[in-house]
Amino acid sequence: MENISGKSLMRNTWLEVNLDNIAYNLERARDLVGKEVKIAAVLKANAYGHGALHVAGVLIKNKVDMLAVACLTEAIEIRRAYPDVPILVMGYTADDKLKIGVEHNIRFTIYSLEQAEILSEIGGLLNKEVTIHIKINTGMNRIGLKANNKSLDIVTKICGLENIKVEGIFSHFALKNHESDKDQYDSFINFIDGLGKRGVDIPIKHICDGISMVQYPQYHMDMVRIGTYIYGGQPLPENEEPLKLAMTLKSQIIQINEIEKGEGVGYDYIFVAKDKTIVGTLPIGYSDGYMRCLTGKGEVLVKGKRAPLIGKICMDQLMIDLTNIPDVSLGDEVILLGETPNGSIPLQEIADKVGTNRNEILSTVSRRVPRVYIEDSKIVDIVDYLLD
Repeated sequence: MENISGKSLMRNTWLEVNLDNIAYNLERARDLVGKEVKIAAVLKANAYGHGALHVAGVLIKNKVDMLAVACLTEAIEIRRAYPDVPILVMGYTADDKLKIGVEHNIRFTIYSLEQAEILSEIGGLLNKEVTIHIKINTGMNRIGLKANNKSLDIVTKICGLENIKVEGIFSHFALKNHESDKDQYDSFINFIDGLGKRGVDIPIKHICDGISMVQYPQYHMDMVRIGTYIYGGQPLPENEEPLKLAMTLKSQIIQINEIEKGEGVGYDYIFVAKDKTIVGTLPIGYSDGYMRCLTGKGEVLVKGKRAPLIGKICMDQLMIDLTNIPDVSLGDEVILLGETPNGSIPLQEIADKVGTNRNEILSTVSRRVPRVYIEDSKIVDIVDYLLD
């Protein structure tokens, strides 16, 4: 692959991020929701491990409506690179940090009158209008105002504050089942109707994440918030073309050993060779985000063939069984996660083996793993967080 970045890798382990796949997945979402529904792409946790700044760039280029993050520092990181794109902090922001967010033109999630009043005062001091989205708790019981009459009073007061622009109101599905999701949606709609009777109309109403966007087209409202979907990690119904996974985690074989029957591999010798075995070592471990709980479960792809992990995954290295893969050499590329023309290690497979969700697998790739960005089948940038 042609490298036009002018940079080179300093490690034999890296994460490839296909920016074209992210653009494709955004377009798939746009086709699903239609032109009248806005799309907020969720870039929390360093864009689920993909790198927030490069992901933001390709999304902005492809006319995403809004970016959403979990905390203020994530928002400021993106704002420094992209001065104009709307950015919503979906989580809590401490009172003493609100002024910093206003100075950076960040949208806040608010669920108390007290914080809204603080923002109103800050807006007056800075001569700025502060944009907020109000969070309603319809059943997740995480953050948000309870959907009741008391909260109707609070939201009405917030909407009347000076220097405050209430752009949005939103909730979040617990995704337990269709019945409880409908109950949450109905609760949200009843709350919005209650505001309407008080003469309050908030322009952007949203409740769907990527999963509910696919499951419930009738609940799209004014905007959807999509995370895993953007990165191609969300499964779709069987009759639909799958999304394109943007992430491929790769390493290289740095040593090949032949061991005899009875020899052990790694800490505690949890693997003992039953016959002569070819052992390959990779320079990647659990501190890179390849979870230790994949010990004894994980498989990787070498020359289009699967090789099982053997021995315990170490902090910085792991070992694989190459016995049944011919003609392997030092430096051969190994796929630990992702899709290639010669086979794949699916995201869902790894999540199932670990006993977690797809988001955790994506977002645990650590900062010491360089990101290699691919666009138009070329390497357009390499980011090494330890050196850049």
